Order: sequence, then C-alpha cells, then structure tokens
Amino acid sequence: MNDVFKALNDPARREILKLLRKRDMTAGDIAAKFDMTAPSISHHLDKLKRAGLVTTVRKGQFILYSINTTVVDDLIRYILTLKK
Repeated sequence: MNDVFKALNDPARREILKLLRKRDMTAGDIAAKFDMTAPSISHHLDKLKRAGLVTTVRKGQFILYSINTTVVDDLIRYILTLKK
C-alpha cells in the first residue's frame, strides 16, 4: 500500500490515472497530453505500474496502458476503513 500512496503523491501520475479512467492509452497518447519529455512520462508510468495502479498489454509495437481497477478498489476500501 505504501507504493500506491507514493505513486499517488505526484500530480502528473494522478492526472495519468484520470486519463486512463476514460480509456486505455499508449505512452505516446499520454505524452501528448503533457508538456514533459518522453523519458519523464515513462518514469511516471513505471512508478504507476510498480505500484500496481496500471497494467500493460502489448499491441504490436505499442504498449497499451490501463488502469488497474482491482488495486483502486482495494485502495478505496482501505480509505473507508480509516473513517470508522
């Protein structure tokens, strides 16, 4: 869970998750939405993937990124337990 919170600590990564909530995207699609270098986008995507917040599927020469709703659901359940 610590990796999840560390990944969510960055505004760019939170914005990437918002984009992926709407649809699956390639790194190029995601990079087009930001004013940062491709290596920076790759770094953010790697952090999200390591935290389990995104999954990947190879489609030919592209990698398609998707939000991992299982981890997001687990996070929501955890946060709700804090309210009690």
